[in-house]
Amino acid sequence: MTTAFEKLQQALRRLPGVGYRSSERIALHLLIGKPDQLKELVEALGEASRSIQRCSRCGNMSEETLCAVCSDPKRDHRSVCVVENVPDLVAIERSGSWRAGYHVLHGKLSPMHGVGPDDLNFSGLLARVGSGEVAEIVLALPNDVEGEATCHYLLEHLPAGHKVRVTRIGFGIPSGGGVLFADSVTLKSALEGRRTFS
Repeated sequence: MTTAFEKLQQALRRLPGVGYRSSERIALHLLIGKPDQLKELVEALGEASRSIQRCSRCGNMSEETLCAVCSDPKRDHRSVCVVENVPDLVAIERSGSWRAGYHVLHGKLSPMHGVGPDDLNFSGLLARVGSGEVAEIVLALPNDVEGEATCHYLLEHLPAGHKVRVTRIGFGIPSGGGVLFADSVTLKSALEGRRTFS
């Protein structure tokens, strides 16, 4: 029979970057070393779970209908940077190299892992293009097979007659690499070096 401590360890191990030793150390710290922090953590997780949702426009995390990026009138919302996940958006924001809009797909096409077009946030982006609110799409998806397939799928399914410039981030992101692990200078170079995608 699994003990409560083991269940906590198993739950912690499911988090990215947390292995067996780390999960044990975190569990012991919260239960024995700093039990007051455990209550605070549980309350913060509960509040975040109740309050945070997906932005209705771009798919970013938000406590309102629109996220802070989409509701910012100083941004150029006619240019949209398409990213795989929210951490990619956060990485680009941290670089300070993009002052326009975003669209989060929440994954990339991967038939081997059972991820198809209906599992991703394509419909929202295609609707934005169809409404005429988007003039440029910057594809900031990983430089791997699934990322390329996702880019091509999106290009093939843009509404007929659209007048949208589609570019792909350029040099700086290594083959097989992603936005999340690139430093600010690399991201800035990649965005400035974007090229027309076809």
